[in-house]
Amino acid sequence: MERLPDVRVGWTALQYLIMRAAFFGGIYNNYLALEAALHDARKRGPDVIHCLGDVGGFGPHPNRSLELLRAQDIPTVQGNYDESVGNEKPDCGCGYSDPRDNHYARISYAYTLEKTSSVHRPWLSALPRHVAFEAEGRRCLLVHGSPRQVNEFLWESTSPDHFLEQLLTDARADVLVCTHTGIHWQRRLPSGRWVVNAGALGRPANDGRVEVWYAFLDTSRTDAPFELIPVRYDHHRLAREMREEKLPEEFIQTVLTGWWTTCLEILPAKERMRGKY
Repeated sequence: MERLPDVRVGWTALQYLIMRAAFFGGIYNNYLALEAALHDARKRGPDVIHCLGDVGGFGPHPNRSLELLRAQDIPTVQGNYDESVGNEKPDCGCGYSDPRDNHYARISYAYTLEKTSSVHRPWLSALPRHVAFEAEGRRCLLVHGSPRQVNEFLWESTSPDHFLEQLLTDARADVLVCTHTGIHWQRRLPSGRWVVNAGALGRPANDGRVEVWYAFLDTSRTDAPFELIPVRYDHHRLAREMREEKLPEEFIQTVLTGWWTTCLEILPAKERMRGKY
């Protein structure tokens, strides 16, 4: 698995104080959810909106999500999908080890690679691997998977406090915001530092709900600065468009039911037990 650059530098790269910010993870070509999330987030008055990568995969019409992000100048962290599509690599670099997971990943990646315009590839290839800034004196680090690896899965059940504390210490971060797993969670560590998985806008969180999720930061709420926010969008329209594009019926059922039918083998036991399958 490919390692991220050393994140212990660059804290002065962004010289603005962020008081309110929205974080979108895993767009997965779901331009309808991205539109809905942008509308919802902007009502909350953010100073900035960040995308945490994996713009492509799973859903239809890759160019539509890319056009939205680029037209609105949304700062975006490079995910494994973005790096692979941008450089026309042979696979998505998702980090799966199970044959069934990889089977569906290959279908999703082949579709996205074929359908992504060459106009967008240089932009995807040039995206930064991390974004670091300070908000009210706290060092915030935005990554796709983890500070160590772009495709590392930080699951809630398999990320104990001592592991996360060391991860943040090594990265010299007080706040870590990530995605990649597709399931949202947040935790305040014993040190007072925060780890937040923003979840994904691209598909439901394997919870039987058709909504998708993003994270919102408000530093004026000192006890609970992060909120995980569900977003409704026209999932029936998305399902119709997926069928028109001949994407797998398994993907479509996830959109319609809120339960994962693929990428299940990567789930740790506790996360899998929360699902239907």
